[in-house]
Amino acid sequence: AANGVVLITTKKGKSSATRFSAKVSTGAATVTRFMDLMNTDQYLSMRREAFANDGINPIPSYAYDVNGTWDQNRYTDWQKELLGGTADITDMNASISGGSAQTQFLFSGNFNKQGTVLQGDFRYRKGNFHLNVNHESENKKFKININAGYTAQDNNQPRIDLMRETFSIAPNAPALYNADGSLNWENNTFNNPLRNLTGKYKSLTNDLIANALISYELVDNLVLQSNFGFTSLNNNENTTNPSTRYNPAYGLGPEYSSLTAGDLKRKSWIIEPQLNWNKSFGQHNLNILAGGTFQSQRTNQLVQYASGFTSNSLISNIGSATSVSTLLSDETVYKYQAFYTRLNYNYREKYILNLTGRRDGSSRFGPDRQFANFGAVGTAWIFSKENLFKDNSVISFGKLRASYGTTGSDQIGDYQYIDSYTAGIKYGGVTGLQPSRLFNPYFSWETNKKLEAAIETGLFGDRIFLTASFYDNRSSNQLTGIPMPGTTGFTSIQSNLNAVVQNKGAEFTLRTVNIQKGSWSWVSNFNLTFAKTKLLEFPNLENSTYANTFVIGQPLNIKKVYHYTGVDAQTGVYKFEDVNNDGLITPLEDKKT
Repeated sequence: AANGVVLITTKKGKSSATRFSAKVSTGAATVTRFMDLMNTDQYLSMRREAFANDGINPIPSYAYDVNGTWDQNRYTDWQKELLGGTADITDMNASISGGSAQTQFLFSGNFNKQGTVLQGDFRYRKGNFHLNVNHESENKKFKININAGYTAQDNNQPRIDLMRETFSIAPNAPALYNADGSLNWENNTFNNPLRNLTGKYKSLTNDLIANALISYELVDNLVLQSNFGFTSLNNNENTTNPSTRYNPAYGLGPEYSSLTAGDLKRKSWIIEPQLNWNKSFGQHNLNILAGGTFQSQRTNQLVQYASGFTSNSLISNIGSATSVSTLLSDETVYKYQAFYTRLNYNYREKYILNLTGRRDGSSRFGPDRQFANFGAVGTAWIFSKENLFKDNSVISFGKLRASYGTTGSDQIGDYQYIDSYTAGIKYGGVTGLQPSRLFNPYFSWETNKKLEAAIETGLFGDRIFLTASFYDNRSSNQLTGIPMPGTTGFTSIQSNLNAVVQNKGAEFTLRTVNIQKGSWSWVSNFNLTFAKTKLLEFPNLENSTYANTFVIGQPLNIKKVYHYTGVDAQTGVYKFEDVNNDGLITPLEDKKT
């Protein structure tokens, strides 16, 4: 495969009378454990000692916590004060299902609401609906499965996490509120942490995922099927920074308030037709699959910044701002297609051969570089079915398998191969364009060559199951940003890294069924992995920008550093080994692992 495969299994209806079910639950949540912090006496003692150690006397006027401006006997556990609330939790779900022998359906819905432990009306709400329909014709030749799900999320949270505040406020800091209920700024000596709750982050997300699988048996053993999928994501979020989060003494009104608003829309579709032929000839079984994938994704994104409002009550309305600028406005289109075939041969249910070939194309590469070929071969021998192991009470299953294949990746983002410009730079009152990416139409698919061999053994009716696998993966043509000199105006250029990296190792798994009685069982799983990575090839490494980063034959995470040899007794300067004995200490020649 080019990018791998993800399989998702959803709940399905059953052939039965129509059935309705519902459940409602509610609860509460609190922070169960806080960090141990200093009390007032410990804190003030530490502060006085710090000033003394720095030779500062008298204590500065701005040190309100320790110079007597604030009450020296006051104590507040700010973790409990700011994060000690109770969050309510409500969860409701309902479903209706049923159907006949040919058609089954399931429709379900869920609603979840969660509060927070903070002061204020902050919460998270989520609702979703799910529909599943299965139908099969009476002659069982035609089958259709439809899945659809819609999710809506409403998230309203503080703009800034108050957790950071709890560690920076002195334990003898003043009270949060004045007698009239307003925020206390303690004569401009206290930066009230609740100011951050006036700034809010809001996010509304609507997500639709729908797919259908349709199949029809054309003739005996020959099935034509296709998968159709569609997704739609709409996300709208904004972050407000009102003037009310500043000390009133500054005299800042709503003209200093700001709003950052973002809107994201993404739609994609996928069609995957397949033709599957399966035939048995005595003790031979042959399965041939041919198919394709056609996929398209379009993304639109807009991010704007607004400031200068006539009233903070209008801060969420970007049209009410006196100044609006666009931080990001773009549209990207990604297209992908593939054609593939697979042959699976099975002899006597114990000798297996699998051949796979595919051709993948991606819009993320330049002309003549968009397509690449990949393939794999795999073989297996189920030796437990040999006569030697027949009626064997110890070895219940045994299999040897090996495979070798190539895979690819195009996960680099869109339009990396062409010159890109960013609009929005203004000069002389005219909006201009600024170069944002250097072009390189010559990079292509990243490739990985994977070799694996394994043995699987089941003992005593598979109550003990052992697997030992050994792999050797070699990746090349890595898609990465190649560093560029600062004089080019860019930090890097997208390209294929001309190197070969080996990931080699072994993995052992052990599964044991310790107890299995009726509906109760106890199963244990143990996994042990040995992995090693090293750089096998890198042509002209010594003259590349990675010369001081990588070493052929060494792992990729090494650090090349100077070898410390001591301190010069006369100058007091550190001394390092001159590896090439040229009388100079230079990064390229004298750093080593």
